[in-house]
Amino acid sequence: MELTSTIKIAYLGLKTKKSRTFLTMLGIIIGIASVIIIISVGQGAQSLIVNQIKSQGSNLIAIFPGASESSGPPPSIMGVVNTNLKNEDLDILLKNNNMSHALAVTYYTRGVGTLQWGANKYDGTFVGTTPSYLEVHDVQVASGRFFNSDDEKELAKVVVLGANVTKDLFGNVNPLNQSIKIKKEQFRVIGTIGPRGTTAFENQDNLVFIPITTCQKIMLGINYVSLARVKIDAEENTNQSVQDITRVLRERHNLRGSDPDDFSIRAQTQALEIFAAVTNSLTFFLAAIAAVSLLVGGIGIMNIMLIAVVERTREVGLRKALGAKNKNILSQFLVESIVVTFAGGIIGIFFGVLISFLVAFIAQQLGYKWDFAISSFAIFVSCAISILIGLIFGLYPAYKAARLNPIEALRYE
Repeated sequence: MELTSTIKIAYLGLKTKKSRTFLTMLGIIIGIASVIIIISVGQGAQSLIVNQIKSQGSNLIAIFPGASESSGPPPSIMGVVNTNLKNEDLDILLKNNNMSHALAVTYYTRGVGTLQWGANKYDGTFVGTTPSYLEVHDVQVASGRFFNSDDEKELAKVVVLGANVTKDLFGNVNPLNQSIKIKKEQFRVIGTIGPRGTTAFENQDNLVFIPITTCQKIMLGINYVSLARVKIDAEENTNQSVQDITRVLRERHNLRGSDPDDFSIRAQTQALEIFAAVTNSLTFFLAAIAAVSLLVGGIGIMNIMLIAVVERTREVGLRKALGAKNKNILSQFLVESIVVTFAGGIIGIFFGVLISFLVAFIAQQLGYKWDFAISSFAIFVSCAISILIGLIFGLYPAYKAARLNPIEALRYE
C-alpha cells in the first residue's frame, strides 16, 4: 500500500473521532508550546540582561570592595559590607601614569530617604558620586549644572535630580535653586537630568545625586566606597587595564606575594559571559522540565491508540481477509499516531510562537529592552520530537493491531 493511501486512511480514521483526536493531541500541543515559550522567554530575558549591561558601555570596569571568586558575584552584590575601598585608592588610578588606558574614574555610595519640597514628598535613593560620573556614564545635564570638584571638597549640600524626582516633587515649577530636604538635611537643587530609563535593572530617573564626600560624611557617616567604575579608551585594552588596577590596589593595600586580593574587579565583558552562561543553563533546565509533559502526552497517545485497536478489531480482520499484510496494518496505525503528534506539534509551535511574541511585545511596551527571539533550532527539534513521540508510542499499538488473527478479529464483538 502506498504511503499516500496509508496517510489518507489514517486521516479518515482520525476524522471520525474528532474530539478524541483533539484531546489526544492536547498533551503534545501543551508540551511543544511550553518548550518553545520557555526557550524564547529565556532568550528574551538574556537579551534584557545583555542590553542592560551594554547600555552602560562595553568599555567599563567595575571595582567592588571585598574578595570573590572570578566566576562568582562580588560580596557587595550579596549584601556583604566591606569598608576597605577608599576614595584615595581610586583617585590615584589616574595619577602618576598608573593606568595608560583609563579615561575617567568615578565611585559611589548610596542611601535611601524621603525627599521633601514644601508639602510634596518623594521616597527615593540618593547617590553620592564624583563629578566624573557624567563622563563615565555619558550623561547629559538637562538644566543647571552637575556638582564640581569644589563642591566635593567643601562638602557642599547641593543636589542634582533625576527626571521622575523632578516631576513628582516640583511638577511645572522650575526646581533650580530650590531648597529640598533629604532626611534632615537641606540641599540646594543645582541641576536636573533628563529621562534615562532603566539601566542595570534600576530606573535612573528615580535617583538624585550629591557629592560623594557630602554623602559619606554628612548623610551616612562612613569613609569608604561601595562601588567604582573605570572608563577605558577601548574594549581591547580591558585585560591590561584590569592588571593595572590590580597592581595599584594591591600596592595601596600593602598586599604582597601570595596575599589574596581584598577587592573584586569585573569587566563588562565578563559580566556578559557570566549572565549568558547562567541564563542559558536556567533556560535549558526549565525546557527539560517542560519536556516532561511531552512524555505524558506520548503515554496518552499510546493509550488512545490501544483503544482504537480494540474498537477497530473487526475492521482489521476484514482488511486482512481481503489481503492486507501485517506491515500494511502496522503502517496504518503507526501513521495515525505520527499524524496526531505531528499535527499537535505544529499547533503547539504556532501557539508557542504567538505567546512568546505577546510576552516580548508586553515587555517592550513596559519599556524593557526585550528581544523577541525564536530559535529555528528549537522549532526543528520540536517537530522532530513530535514525530519521534508518535513513532515510539504508536509502535506498540500498531504492532498489536498487526498481530491480530483475522479469523478471531472478524468474530470480535
